[in-house]
Amino acid sequence: MSRKIQIYDTTLRDGAQGEGISFSSGDKIRIAERLDAFGIHYIEGGWPGSNPKDMDFFTEAAKRKFKQAKVAAFGSTRRANTKCNDDPQIDMLLKANTPVVTLVGKTWSLHVREVIRTTPEENVAMIADSVRFFKEHGKEVVYDAEHFFDGYKDDPRYALATLQAAQDSGADIVVLCDTNGGTMPGEVSRVTAEIIKQMKCAVGIHTHNDSGVGVANALAAIEAGAVQVQGTINGYGERTGNCNMTTVIPCLVLKMGYDCISKENVGRLRDLSMFVDDLANVRHDIRQPFVGATAFAHKGGIHVNAIEKVARSYEHIEPEQVGNHRRVLVSELSGRSNILMKAHELGMDLSKDTPEVRDILQQLKQLEHAGYEYEAADASFHILVQKLLKSHKPFFKLLAYRVIMDKHGDDGTNTIEASVKLEINGEIVHTVAGGDGPVNALDKALRAALLNFYPEIANVQLIDYKVRILDGASGTAAKTRVIIESTDGTDTWGTVGVHDNIIEASWEALVDSVEYKLFQDEKRK
Repeated sequence: MSRKIQIYDTTLRDGAQGEGISFSSGDKIRIAERLDAFGIHYIEGGWPGSNPKDMDFFTEAAKRKFKQAKVAAFGSTRRANTKCNDDPQIDMLLKANTPVVTLVGKTWSLHVREVIRTTPEENVAMIADSVRFFKEHGKEVVYDAEHFFDGYKDDPRYALATLQAAQDSGADIVVLCDTNGGTMPGEVSRVTAEIIKQMKCAVGIHTHNDSGVGVANALAAIEAGAVQVQGTINGYGERTGNCNMTTVIPCLVLKMGYDCISKENVGRLRDLSMFVDDLANVRHDIRQPFVGATAFAHKGGIHVNAIEKVARSYEHIEPEQVGNHRRVLVSELSGRSNILMKAHELGMDLSKDTPEVRDILQQLKQLEHAGYEYEAADASFHILVQKLLKSHKPFFKLLAYRVIMDKHGDDGTNTIEASVKLEINGEIVHTVAGGDGPVNALDKALRAALLNFYPEIANVQLIDYKVRILDGASGTAAKTRVIIESTDGTDTWGTVGVHDNIIEASWEALVDSVEYKLFQDEKRK
C-alpha cells in the first residue's frame, strides 16, 4: 500500500501574501469549503490578530462542520523573554479556536542574531515553550521551521536542535521550509533524508518557487520520506509564489502513486483552480501544467495527426484525469488533421472526404497571412467554416453604422456615440447608444438593436479585449488585430477581427461573437 501524504493548503494565508491577491472573509470561507470538498487535509486560514478579516474567517469557520479538513491558525512562537501567557499573539492564536495551530520559528542563526535579536538558547526556549503551551491546550501542533535549509547549510547542529526542541515539546510534525526558495532538489532530498533519520516525529516540506523548482523540491522531499506537503492553489505566494498544489497533487497521485487525494477528486482539479482564480480576480494562467487551457493543446500538424491515431503519443496523461480537455489549435501550421479534429471539437460534421476541407485549409492560411489568428478565436473559426460550407445563417444584416466622438477643449469632456442600422427578419432597426469609448458605444448600439429579437443577447458580456498592431512600421496606418473574449455565464468563446481601422476590426469580432452565441442557442433548442 502506498504511503499516505498529507496535503496542507496555505492559499488563504501564504497565498494571500502574493502581489495582487486579496480575499474577503466571505471569499476565504467559500475557498475553504471548496478545498474541504476536494479532499484537502489541512486548511491554513490565516494569522489571527494580523488583520480583522482573518479573525472574521476563524469566527465563521468555527460555525461550520468540515467533512475532513482541519482548519489551522498560523502564528509565530512567543516573543523573546516573554511568557506564553503574557504574549498577545499567542492569546489570539488560542482564541481562533481551531483544532490545529501552526507555529513558525527561527532555524537560521542569522535570523536569531540579526532579525529577532536574541540568543540561540532563548530561541530554542521560545520554540519549546510555544509548542508545549498549545499541546497543553489540546491542539494539534504543526511546527514550521522557517529558512530551514539555509539554516542547516550555515549551522546544521543548531538547525537540528531547533527541530528537536519542537519535537521534544510534543509537536505532531516539523515542516522543513525553503523560505527563500533558493535550494535545489538534490539538496532538498539529501537534507530531508538526513533529518528524517534523526527525528522521531513526522516531517513535512514547505517550498517557495523563487528558483522555479518549488514543486520539484516538494516532490524530492516526499520521495526522501516527508509525509506532508504545504503549498497554495495556483502557486500564489510572496515574490514568485509557493509550491503549486495544482501541479504537485496530480504528480503525487497520477505520477508517483501516493495516497493523498482520490483520483475522482483530482478529476475536478481544473475547476478548483479556476474557482480560486475567479475569487482572487486573477486571470487564469493558460500555461499552467495540468490545469491550463494550453496544457493539452496541439498545434503542429504532425502532432495532431499523431494524437488523432494514438492520443498518448503526445499527451502524458488523459486530460480528463485533471478535469481538462484536449484542444486542437488551427493556424498557418495546420494540416488536414487539425481542421478535422477542430471541427469535431466544435461539433461540426466534417470528414477527410469532405471536399471543402482543402478549401478551408487554404482559406485559413490566407487569412492567417493577412493577420487573422484563430488559436484564441474558436468562435470565428466556427463561423468561417460554416461560411465555406455554405451553411452559415446570418441573424441580421448590417446596413450602416456610424461612430462619432466629440472632444471639448475647454473642459476636456468627451462625447462618444454610435448608431447602428440593421435589417432583422425583414425589419429595419436603427439604434443609437453612447459609451465610454467607440467600441463600447458600438457594442451597446448593436445589442440595443438585437435585444427585441434575440433577448438572450442580454446575458452576453465582453470579458477581454486585446489589440495587436500587426505591422508597426506603418505607424498609425498599421493593420490592427482585435481579439474579443465573451461569455454568457456558462460558456466562453473568442472572436477575431482584422482591419486597417481598429473600429472595423472590432466590429468584425463583435458580430462574430453575437452570431456564435445565437447559433449555439438555436442549436440547443
